[in-house]
Amino acid sequence: MEKIKILVVDDESRMRKLVRDFLVRENYDVLEAGDGEAALEIFYREKEIALIILDVMMPKLDGWQVCREIRETSKVPIIMLTAKGAESDELNGFELGVDEYISKPFSPKILVARVGAILRRSGKGQEGENLSMGGIVIDKTAHMVTVDGEQIDLSYKEFELLTYFLENAGIALSREKILNHVWNYDYFGDARTIDTHVKKLRAKIGPKGEYIKTIWGMGYKFEC
Repeated sequence: MEKIKILVVDDESRMRKLVRDFLVRENYDVLEAGDGEAALEIFYREKEIALIILDVMMPKLDGWQVCREIRETSKVPIIMLTAKGAESDELNGFELGVDEYISKPFSPKILVARVGAILRRSGKGQEGENLSMGGIVIDKTAHMVTVDGEQIDLSYKEFELLTYFLENAGIALSREKILNHVWNYDYFGDARTIDTHVKKLRAKIGPKGEYIKTIWGMGYKFEC
């Protein structure tokens, strides 16, 4: 099977190398462009680009211009990178059809996790539906979890909970949101059931349990 192809666009070569190295480790095929014009040239030339990671501030054509032109002909997922934190920039990105908006500086591990989540939503996830982060590997097809190579026995809901955490790594998740996605909207139980499952899950994955951070008064966040 051919590798999933990702285009990384940033005028900073060190940033491109950092992102490329982390993506290559996850077996993605990475193409690079240092400005907006080169990005469009590669996009129109290459076939089967599954996702674009696009910086906002670039020479020749900025990220907004590149995104606007691509959206005229394609719905390929786009992650925008920017050093700006203005809410107006983020809203502008979503209005242009950006799938994710990440401010610099960011964790490359979190970026890779978001890439995986977006590709899965778009139906272009890696074969086998594997999730991997911090030594934890989830095989969704086989419904199996390994931690540092050792298989871990999880209940169905523990498996779903851990999968949801990895798919949303770095994002603060409220107990209500976790209930809605893991237990579904028709669940009428107490939110404390989440705390019970998190406690059991932490114990089962050992030292990796510290990756599940408690956000007091809100919920949890998976971060390694």
